[in-house]
Amino acid sequence: MPNSLRFRSAQTVFVLAITQLIGWGTTFDMLGVMGRIVAPDLGMANEVAFAGLTIMMLVSAIVGPATGRWLGRYGAARVLSAASLTFALGLCLLAVANGIILYAAAWIVIGIGGALGLSAPAYTAVVEREGMNGKRVIAALMLFTGLSSAIFWPVLSLLNEAVGWRLTFLICAGLQFFICLPLHLFALPKPIAAHVDGGAAEIAPVPLSKAAGSKAFLLIAATTTITTFITFGISPSLLEIFRQSGAAPALALQLGSARGVLGISARFLDMLLGRRGNPILSAAMGIGLMLISFLMMLAASPSTPLLVTFVVLYGFGSGVMTVARALLPLALFSPREFGLQSARLSLPQNLANAIAPVVFTAILDRAGTGPALFAAAALAALSLTFVLMLMALLRGAWAAQPSPAVS
Repeated sequence: MPNSLRFRSAQTVFVLAITQLIGWGTTFDMLGVMGRIVAPDLGMANEVAFAGLTIMMLVSAIVGPATGRWLGRYGAARVLSAASLTFALGLCLLAVANGIILYAAAWIVIGIGGALGLSAPAYTAVVEREGMNGKRVIAALMLFTGLSSAIFWPVLSLLNEAVGWRLTFLICAGLQFFICLPLHLFALPKPIAAHVDGGAAEIAPVPLSKAAGSKAFLLIAATTTITTFITFGISPSLLEIFRQSGAAPALALQLGSARGVLGISARFLDMLLGRRGNPILSAAMGIGLMLISFLMMLAASPSTPLLVTFVVLYGFGSGVMTVARALLPLALFSPREFGLQSARLSLPQNLANAIAPVVFTAILDRAGTGPALFAAAALAALSLTFVLMLMALLRGAWAAQPSPAVS
């Protein structure tokens, strides 16, 4: 790769890593530290305060498809800039909230910002600047953004102790306005995907008919939504699963921390593979590892070696699938279509994000670990079936292509 292209890629990762870290850290991850601090001051129960995340995910799901159209019409840089402004407004509303109505309104605004600025729009910005070669850059970006809670939880805690939660939210709004907004407007390289010679931005990597393309999209949507439901449902309940499986509190915390490290290492592997990686094969591998981990927990008696093995398989599998979810649209659709398709996929995924923790928590509390893991295993098996169907569809599409003429 020429040095100029390496510099463009590094600049893209640098800008988006900063803005995505701030974006996730000051919104979705923020309540992990601030939720139980804000709730009593506003006269709310803790679960009501944490319902802000549910509002955010639901609103992001509703706005997601419109975001896809805006990405195609205005480009990712403008959409991301609008997200920075929207986040700043929502965080200012949080800072002045005096009750549940203004608190909920703030999370509605933040949810709109999430649709405009988190994940899919950032990946679209990469594809606009890298075209079909954006897989490695997206994986590198995800490697950094996976650290958002690790960075922002201590920062937010220190800020709250120093200036209180209202000024902390205002500082977060300032980060959006004075750092993220200028970076999105002025620091991103100019898009190149739309100007590739020969119209390569219009060429899909797989020759699918309109009907086959629709079927492929539905298979991707089903696969990614189910795996999102599994990971967003299981991951917050891991400590409870370990506790019910007999792990001591200290071991449970160590295992939970190890899962996060393994997830990051899986993203690092995808980054190293770069363009040689295949998101569909990665998805099959990730789901397969998760399925094996659930079946193993169901089949064997709880023990420390079993829990360690479970964490290794589940942590690495879910990390691989996180990257695959972001890259699957790029494996089937052209760079120009990537933003629209990714935003369309965000609708069911964000709905899954919103309801999965509630569903799995209810199963764990009322029925225990066994039924929760059985539900996860059944869903993983269904998702793996959809991936295999997608593979068969793509093989058929390639087989139907006419062989090149021999002179």
